[in-house]
Amino acid sequence: MSAPESTRKHGFIDELEETLIALLLGLMTLLTFVNVVLRYGFNSSVIWSLEVVLVMFAWLVLLGISYGFKVRAHLGVDAITNVLAPGPRKVVALLAAALCLAYALLFLKGAWDYWAPFADLPKTTGRWFPTGLDWGARRFGFTESGDIPIPFDWLRTWLEQTFNSYEEGGQRTVDAYSKMPVLVPYVILPISALLMVFRVGQAILRVWRDEDASVIVSHEAEDAVAEAAATLRGKV
Repeated sequence: MSAPESTRKHGFIDELEETLIALLLGLMTLLTFVNVVLRYGFNSSVIWSLEVVLVMFAWLVLLGISYGFKVRAHLGVDAITNVLAPGPRKVVALLAAALCLAYALLFLKGAWDYWAPFADLPKTTGRWFPTGLDWGARRFGFTESGDIPIPFDWLRTWLEQTFNSYEEGGQRTVDAYSKMPVLVPYVILPISALLMVFRVGQAILRVWRDEDASVIVSHEAEDAVAEAAATLRGKV
């Protein structure tokens, strides 16, 4: 099943998202291959590669959530909605989309509140939805990853001065990082959550404009059966 016209239009966010996903897949494969060759061929290894690959895999999964909404690849059950008239079907689709949006907003709040202390930023107050900023929350900008190095000196300097410095005795003290601070790999949490809100919003607009009958319209099993049948017909 080909993607609808709305999903084939590429903007800046689309290009950035797809490029990053492709880059992550390529780098994960390359790092894993190099480490296997080093381990079995030279009895050595790149010690930080395993942690980097794990981080990349987490980034890939989190970006894939929003990307799935974009290309309409998430699975859904539409056995009941398909028997409804167009009007009620649209109402049910918008209700389901509203629930998805509520979940995405909750995920965005949780993602920010988890990442913010590592970036020396305030968490939000409120249990379910943000009611303000907690400037008195404890900061964890000093927390480092296990083995990931900081590849560039300018990046190390910027990270230390921005996230690992504090006022003490009227002077500003800057602590050094020996490894990459976790705020860098964890930044994908609020980014992916924000992308999810954006993609769900796009899906709601498509349903509202009658461009789609539902938010989730992937039918992998049906498509596979249809493709197999077409292949068999071609061979007969």
